[in-house]
Amino acid sequence: MLSSTEPCVFLVDDDEDIRLSLSRALEMRGYITEAFASAPDFLDAYDPARAGCLILDYGLPEMSGLELQKLLVSRGHAIPVIFITGHGGVPESVEAMKMGAVDFLEKPFRQDTLVRQIDAALAADRKNRAGSERTRDALQKIGRLTEREREILEFLVSNPSNTSSKDVARHLDISPRTVDHHRARILEKMQVGSVVELLDLSISTGIFNERIGRNT
Repeated sequence: MLSSTEPCVFLVDDDEDIRLSLSRALEMRGYITEAFASAPDFLDAYDPARAGCLILDYGLPEMSGLELQKLLVSRGHAIPVIFITGHGGVPESVEAMKMGAVDFLEKPFRQDTLVRQIDAALAADRKNRAGSERTRDALQKIGRLTEREREILEFLVSNPSNTSSKDVARHLDISPRTVDHHRARILEKMQVGSVVELLDLSISTGIFNERIGRNT
């Protein structure tokens, strides 16, 4: 098995000729590929930690491409999907795109068109993984906060126009000086330099309003 640090173009198609020719063509362009004849074969081998994208035949036997996409989404696997099909129509493509597919290409397609979509899919995967890592890091930092610090943090991110120590103190019925002390500790533990950076972290990760109130 290749290193999980290298992004991979996964290909699932029941047509052996397509698997071989497409894998060969992509590898000649410098991509790392792994090919599978069916959705179950792919699921058996797939490691969600592996960066990459998925080229997926819509009309697979056993489990269709759309069914595989839905299963991956339900499991929280955000691998970007590029559908290829020899008989797909508008309804099928619309449903696939609603589920987050990068594109829906009808065979035969131009190789440079597929390559452009692969590059876009790999870029999307890098962005998704970077965002997930930032979210995990923020959650770990929140876990270091005391209950009072989480209360103050929750108020700050839920009330971005009322972040003064007096506002927080009034809401929690504590002194502004106590708020100043906790605020300094929060910024230190969250490794940000200001409340503005704290709010930016809240927006970019989207975790605070849902997770702060729980003991994360």
